[in-house]
Amino acid sequence: MYANLRDLALAVGALAIASGVPGLALAAPPADWSKVSTKTVKLFYPGQGGYQWLRSSSHKRANKKVLAGDACITCHEGEEADIGNLIVSGEKLEPNPIPGKNGALDLKVQAAYDAKNLYLRFQWPTHMNRPGQMHDYVQFDGEKWVFVGGPRSSDKVRSGAQPPLYEDRLAIMLDDGSVPNFKQQGCWLTCHDGMRDMPEMASKADVQGHPILGKDGLNKSDVRKYLPSTRNDGAAGWGAVKSAEETAKLKAAGQFVDLMQWRAARSNAVGMADDGYVLQYRLFDEGKNMFSWNVDRKTMTPKYMFDPAKTGMKSLTMADVGDASKPHAVIKE
Repeated sequence: MYANLRDLALAVGALAIASGVPGLALAAPPADWSKVSTKTVKLFYPGQGGYQWLRSSSHKRANKKVLAGDACITCHEGEEADIGNLIVSGEKLEPNPIPGKNGALDLKVQAAYDAKNLYLRFQWPTHMNRPGQMHDYVQFDGEKWVFVGGPRSSDKVRSGAQPPLYEDRLAIMLDDGSVPNFKQQGCWLTCHDGMRDMPEMASKADVQGHPILGKDGLNKSDVRKYLPSTRNDGAAGWGAVKSAEETAKLKAAGQFVDLMQWRAARSNAVGMADDGYVLQYRLFDEGKNMFSWNVDRKTMTPKYMFDPAKTGMKSLTMADVGDASKPHAVIKE
């Protein structure tokens, strides 16, 4: 996947890449992507809109169609930019708007395949004048190493006290037709009240004390994506989680969503994407993920520095961030 990158905190009502993009049959990844047809998909910022809102009377008129199983696109095709711009303004579904945030953007999608693999290429315009290849930076303040920067939604970045330093991401969710309404309503099924930055966000104590999600179960401290089918109540509340046995039956029946998440800093550097899925939580598949720390959390000191003989420096300066000629990742093994 290649892109001129920016923060992609946006949503498509129902993602249909496999069926919506003309494919090109190949025996290997395309050597020349210009020969592969391109489809442009309009993405928009969803704000605090999720499963519960989609089905509520606040989603005027359209909520009845949602409950009937209609696709989001049947009501809103062509309105994506208007919806996104309204939300980022703070007038609707966003109590904490970020100044200058894009309400919508065009995502260029290309697809090709061979007998074993599907190849996808995505391109979108960057919001800043540099790729978003930075994440979890530490800076020496003259006495100690401290984390610096963060997403534009964080208080320290909003105030101007620290720079926006956060990796760009692109996520794809796919199912084989087994998840009810996923074809029609896509990622809206996975976002719920109680999640991080959503209405009625669950407290850390409540999540840790939950018998299935908390310390005695998945050992989580906040709520991430999940499917309504994994909850016992009609509102799909975050805490009404079905038993492990019931959830295992759903997974065995293929009623989960495959999740691939490409990250400009933490996965692109090693040529990977997250290998995960969404069921009762946003989870990884079996095996070791690509994430690691270059910081000893006990001493708060870097584990590795750049080799001056190879890079001409021991570390970056703030002015180096985003400079494509400078190294930006340490890859071990």
